[in-house]
Amino acid sequence: MPIDLRSDTITKPTPAMRAAIAAAEVGDDVLGDDPTVIALEKKTAEILSKEAALYTPSGTMANQIAIRCHTRAGDEVVTDANAHCHYYEAGAPAALSGVTMRLIEARRGIFNADELAAAIRPANVHFPQPSLVCLENTHNRGGGSIWPLETLAGVSAEARRRGMKIHMDGARLWNAAVAAGVSEADYAGQVDSVSVCFSKGLGAPVGSALAGTKDFIAQARRVRKLFGGGMRQVGIIAAGALYALEHNRRRLAEDHANARKLAGGLAALPGVKLDPQSVQTNIVFFDITTMPAADLAARLDEAGVRIMALGPHSCRAVTCLEVDEQDIERALAIAGQVLS
Repeated sequence: MPIDLRSDTITKPTPAMRAAIAAAEVGDDVLGDDPTVIALEKKTAEILSKEAALYTPSGTMANQIAIRCHTRAGDEVVTDANAHCHYYEAGAPAALSGVTMRLIEARRGIFNADELAAAIRPANVHFPQPSLVCLENTHNRGGGSIWPLETLAGVSAEARRRGMKIHMDGARLWNAAVAAGVSEADYAGQVDSVSVCFSKGLGAPVGSALAGTKDFIAQARRVRKLFGGGMRQVGIIAAGALYALEHNRRRLAEDHANARKLAGGLAALPGVKLDPQSVQTNIVFFDITTMPAADLAARLDEAGVRIMALGPHSCRAVTCLEVDEQDIERALAIAGQVLS
């Protein structure tokens, strides 16, 4: 079996998770009576200390529902230039909500209150109305970077001072909470809405959730239907997400330890540019100087290790519950042979 480090989305349900899925009680979620979905949404809202939550097919849908609910067509959304909602969601803010993106060139995806203030243009008939700030925690293209709670609080205060809403793309918020020792609720308390993903580090096969006030989620439920995300007997897949939420959060520390081990080994190999201290969670970014990144990915794949080439010389490896410490050791041995 190849060692798959492409993403934490490659996880497969464990036997226990499959058993939970097989035993799931179901109903019609569009009619609001799927008991497993109801339990998942309640549990998610409790963890995040939000009034309500909404199960969605994907993190992209959760983010785009939030943008639609917080803005009007013609508004401006302020975010980092590498944010997932801008970089990886197929132009959805413009296509689905009619908004433009005001981009901050942040350090590893993290910006502060002063940088937010500098990005907001003065009120003028020529400019779009800034109505929403989006941030990502952990930050994917920032290499799994974590928002410091104090920095987040400063950005939140600045946004609210200007009458703007704040949405957190918390696809990997579970990782941030474990690594930083800060509760998901403390992070979520700084924002108006937050999305979380069950199909990445937690290992569920499908789904994300969006959380906020009851009124916000009522509006979000309608937008989910508008976007084609209303599902029927969805408790079958929601059961996997609920199992993941209840059993797989604390073990994320193992993924972080494996990522640090991987980073330390890669940094010692010829042609690899990587600061192991930059690895905060389960994502390892590194540059390769001796060949194109695509060539390295292809050679490693042939040898039994799968990574992602993200640019001409940039690579990404991600740890998850499918990869243990022995797999990391094997991956490093193979990478050493390929780069020798």
